[in-house]
Amino acid sequence: MKYIDFDNIEVSTDWAFDNVRSTEQWTHGYHRYPAKFLPNVVKKLIEKYATTNGVIADLFAGCGTTLVEAKVHGIHSTGTDVNPVATLITKSKITPIEPTLLSRECETFINSFSLFKEADFVDIAKHDRLDYWFLPSEKSKIAFLYQNILENIEDEQVQTFLLVCLSHILKNCSRWLQSSTKPQVDPNKDISDPFISFKLHCKQMQQKNELFYNELSAKGYMSVRCDIREEDARNTSIESNSVDIVITSPPYVTSYEYADIHQLTGYWFEYFSDITKFRKLFIGTSYSDNKDTDVSSLLGSKIVEELQGKDKRVACDVANYFNDMQKVAIEMYRILKKDGYACIVIGNTTIKDVHIKSAEVFFDLLKMAGFRKKEIIKRNIPYKLMPTLRDKVTGKFTTLDNNNCKQVYPNEYIVIVKK
Repeated sequence: MKYIDFDNIEVSTDWAFDNVRSTEQWTHGYHRYPAKFLPNVVKKLIEKYATTNGVIADLFAGCGTTLVEAKVHGIHSTGTDVNPVATLITKSKITPIEPTLLSRECETFINSFSLFKEADFVDIAKHDRLDYWFLPSEKSKIAFLYQNILENIEDEQVQTFLLVCLSHILKNCSRWLQSSTKPQVDPNKDISDPFISFKLHCKQMQQKNELFYNELSAKGYMSVRCDIREEDARNTSIESNSVDIVITSPPYVTSYEYADIHQLTGYWFEYFSDITKFRKLFIGTSYSDNKDTDVSSLLGSKIVEELQGKDKRVACDVANYFNDMQKVAIEMYRILKKDGYACIVIGNTTIKDVHIKSAEVFFDLLKMAGFRKKEIIKRNIPYKLMPTLRDKVTGKFTTLDNNNCKQVYPNEYIVIVKK
């Protein structure tokens, strides 16, 4: 197959979706999540490539954007994610609850705040890192909320809904710098009261649930199958030849450490106690034990070789990412039916002044797995929807008002292939 230089592909204005607010539509706004998959992109891919009687899969389900959009379109879907925080969020987002029932349950729960006695939770045993992130007054109230949800909410769907609400407010109620995705203490932060934050966000979530519930009811899509599994994208339990279309967005190479970003929920909900072990589960993590730098893609090998001359550890991280993504390509091919499509939204980046052509490398790996090219789309990423600006000196994410800022991946690609 003829080599395609992705840099020379023209940007498609049809896929830009500038100034959109669809990230807050339906249940999309339940919980903050880094680099959220834009619902407009998913919606357009579904309407262009999916069939109403087919099955959609997302192997990097994240906070469930693909699954929510599939349900709104009346199409069966399944998703996987290795992160239990992500699967918790998704489980709630894809589960509409009868609004009157939810309102009654939430009101009863919020009224129970009057029963809180700080003395009952002063010495509560929790992970040491929570003492680092939370002041005692906030920690005791959060402990009350968590215990109350688990012990007094019998409806499983409502319990999940309230846990997601609690998870979302943890950052607001901690010392974590509000504007940062990276773990960073803000010594001057005006920390939110957990009870007030919970009430406000719970109300917002109820409104979004009602809109979602009414939309599905009106369309007759309430019973459309939609499930999320806590599984590794490299090795899922999805049946072979059972999926009509994959719509997914893999993590950027070494871009986000999801274990660190979601550590507040992880520690509170006891999803892990050793974050070092948890980090190793993720694709694209810099904490992998694998030191192999051989990559099947010729372009991938050239990128890793160039990085080795600058930083051997980073070169190893990027090689691990490419090798993990090769396993994902093979898994996508396995689960798709013949003539099924895989639509992958993926971007390039720059590390150590080396252009990491992740999209081109993954396209190579998809071809090796047996896929045929259908279409490659290049789109701009609005900086408001994803942090694309870094400080030239520090390398940290920044804003437009910083004179040293530069865009590190202002574009991304939608790679569409066919089995």
